[in-house]
Amino acid sequence: MGKTYNIAVIAGDGTGPEVVAEGKKVLLAAADKFGFTINFEEFDYGGDRYLRTGEVLPDSAAEEMKQFDSIFLGAIGHPDVKPGILEKGILLRLRFELDQYINLRPVKLYPGVPTPLKDKGPEHIDYVVVRENTGGLYTGIGGFSMKGTSDEVAVQSMVYNRKQVERCLKYAFEYTRKRNKRKTLALCGKTNVLTYVYDLWERAFHEIGEQKYKDIKREYFHVDATCMWMVKNPEWFDVIVTGNMFGDIITDLGAITQGGMGIAAGGNINPEGVSMFEPIGGSAPKYTGKNIINPLASIACGGMMLDHLGEEKAALAIENAIVDVTANKLKDMGAGRMGYSTTEVGDLVAERI
Repeated sequence: MGKTYNIAVIAGDGTGPEVVAEGKKVLLAAADKFGFTINFEEFDYGGDRYLRTGEVLPDSAAEEMKQFDSIFLGAIGHPDVKPGILEKGILLRLRFELDQYINLRPVKLYPGVPTPLKDKGPEHIDYVVVRENTGGLYTGIGGFSMKGTSDEVAVQSMVYNRKQVERCLKYAFEYTRKRNKRKTLALCGKTNVLTYVYDLWERAFHEIGEQKYKDIKREYFHVDATCMWMVKNPEWFDVIVTGNMFGDIITDLGAITQGGMGIAAGGNINPEGVSMFEPIGGSAPKYTGKNIINPLASIACGGMMLDHLGEEKAALAIENAIVDVTANKLKDMGAGRMGYSTTEVGDLVAERI
């Protein structure tokens, strides 16, 4: 008899519940096909709850999430809530309190999906970004002095310790080895200007690689060069590892090269604890309730989650089903331009499982 997985679902705001519904539909189809069970439990964290109660996230939320095998997230962001309140109060807080220190972002162009990159196809755009997810500028170290005056000073510090850097690099090396494609890991940094933080990253990168991962080729790119090559020669990349801020930027660049936010999936990973999987795109409130949003990113997140849980055959089946649908069914990836509704896209993928 197959395993049972208990999954916490945070559908969130805007079109989040719509894409989550299709992700769950496909996950259940995969579970039925491959002989395991998924139990979903819904949590109402998001803008509506905040507007109703004034509470962003209960203090007990992180401990409660630890009781689940994984978290499946839709989207966070409400037009009636000031930007930053929900994102920091839910997304960043869960990432930090659950120590989800890896953000895993496949950048993969599916067949049939248009890319703005000239003369590039699926054979050119297929790499993964490993972003350190709990350190750097996003930890909020800093503050204001003389705020509101002409002498106002704002400071926000990029802080990393050796432990944070090493565990992210080790994950990236192991992932590159498991991926087993070009077996090349590129460090994205800025050692010519950020001469302290990225000196630490680069030294640790080469020390760890030399000690334990001699089978993995190591490369280094400044972040500006990384952006250039992601556009000009994306086929150069296998796995990229980088810090929190640079990772945030280059993964959005990667998303547009793979067809846009509607198809870009990501995972917030704690290899020793509970992880959270989410589409890269936001809540897209203007499309809420219209049944026209692209759910493929959420569906792909479900595949990533199953792969992380060890259900690799089911994860591959979801990816193959997405490939078949993008290659043969969808006209476009944009909201309302796919030729099918949100629910119909979910049906198409589920049928192919």
